[in-house]
Amino acid sequence: MRTNSPAAFVGQVVNLRPRPEGTRNRPGERSSPSGLRYPAQSPCACAAPRASSSTRRGSALLSVLWLSAALAAIAFSLAITVRGEIERTSTNIDGLRAYYLARGGVERAALELLWSVQHPEKRLIPRYSTEVLYHFASGDVRVEFLPEAGKLDVNRETPEVLDRLLVALGVDPGRAGEIVTAIEDWRKVAPGGGPLDGYYSTQSPSFLPPHASIQEIEELLQVKGVTPDIFYGTYVPGEPRTLGGPPPLVRQPGLADCLSVYGAQGAVDANTANPAVLAAVGIPAGAIEMLVERRKVAPLSTEQLNEFIQAVGIQGAPLRVEGNSILTIRGTARLRSADGQLSDLRRTVAVQVKYMPRDADTPIHYLRWYDTAWSD
Repeated sequence: MRTNSPAAFVGQVVNLRPRPEGTRNRPGERSSPSGLRYPAQSPCACAAPRASSSTRRGSALLSVLWLSAALAAIAFSLAITVRGEIERTSTNIDGLRAYYLARGGVERAALELLWSVQHPEKRLIPRYSTEVLYHFASGDVRVEFLPEAGKLDVNRETPEVLDRLLVALGVDPGRAGEIVTAIEDWRKVAPGGGPLDGYYSTQSPSFLPPHASIQEIEELLQVKGVTPDIFYGTYVPGEPRTLGGPPPLVRQPGLADCLSVYGAQGAVDANTANPAVLAAVGIPAGAIEMLVERRKVAPLSTEQLNEFIQAVGIQGAPLRVEGNSILTIRGTARLRSADGQLSDLRRTVAVQVKYMPRDADTPIHYLRWYDTAWSD
């Protein structure tokens, strides 16, 4: 039990003294009704103690750590963004360089082919060639020669040939028949309108088929039943791997690879015709496989093609080498890095050209230019 000692009591009242009349309290004093003055009690006497200096330092350190973490996160995000933009810009620059490299290769091949035709004794491109490879300081360009004679004429081929072509491209036979009917309706003159005009009128936007010859092969995309996969081609699973795992994807060609408004009438080019085209003109499957393997070794000349036809036993097959004066020149460029290795980035361009007679105003007419093309 705690007791108040006399010393403690004296310490509390030691400053008590009467206040003379007419005097004011000094700062820090207060008076009682009896006139005694005593020190005012400190407001801190009953308040909670202030935080120690170590606590204040800990709070400041924690705030600095949180601020540093936030700044580090911002800096990390900014660094990733800047790196991504740098890589994207570098890729765009390389793509632009590869584009002009491919374009240069295509234009060089067009001129060299013209020179080779006009000066057979000084050919720069060997006869029957289907591709050439150019080595430049900045990279390599593989240029392919694709005669329009390697494709079928979309305006003149019979429905039977078109039906076999679509089936060879992997289209369901029933659907192939519908597409052939739609193509026939599109290109056939119908003064009173065709049976599919109602279908095209319900499309958005609505239109009517021209009932005339197809001017550009891309018109087939508007024909009923023709999808982008059927027109451009797609990728399908190939033969399964012997070591397991999913089968690799192989490209399935489309109508754009097999039909043209400048296509062949009758025999097709044996060196460049797609296997589906060969099947459409009636070449047996076994002969097609043998022909494809043979032309991988080297392009066939006229004499070699005749020997092949005799050996395989397909006399009268609608095959020939080379074609008319219209062909597509397609170039694929790969840049060369500082260590001499070729980049994985590829850029392909193509041009459809027509070589004119000697008395024409210009020896080459550029019919179509493709800034973006596809190549194996």
